[in-house]
Amino acid sequence: MNRRTLKNDVIVIAAIAVVAAVIWCVVKLSSKAGEFAVVELNGVETARYSLNEDIRAEIACGDGCVNTLVIRNGEAYIESANCPDKLCVKQHGIRMTGETIICLPHRLIVRIIGEYGVDATV
Repeated sequence: MNRRTLKNDVIVIAAIAVVAAVIWCVVKLSSKAGEFAVVELNGVETARYSLNEDIRAEIACGDGCVNTLVIRNGEAYIESANCPDKLCVKQHGIRMTGETIICLPHRLIVRIIGEYGVDATV
């Protein structure tokens, strides 16, 4: 590999990193705090909780499947689940519109929406 190819590769990688950083900043700065945590099982909304009230809710998904949703300080997260991989428990808390927590084995989705839905503008 010659020096010119290596230099061009470094320039391309740096340009991609800068573009990715700009996109990340735009997304973070344009996201809004959510109002509700919507719980969906098998694609059907089963519950809607305000992020302004602290709660702990047991979500029974059928066949003995249970997830514990906690909302505390305006943030929603799955505290415990009896699914095999526990990826939903390992996900960080969510509070901004459009953020989701997904438990595939239980077909559970918790998503954050604003007062008028995900795409609303205030």
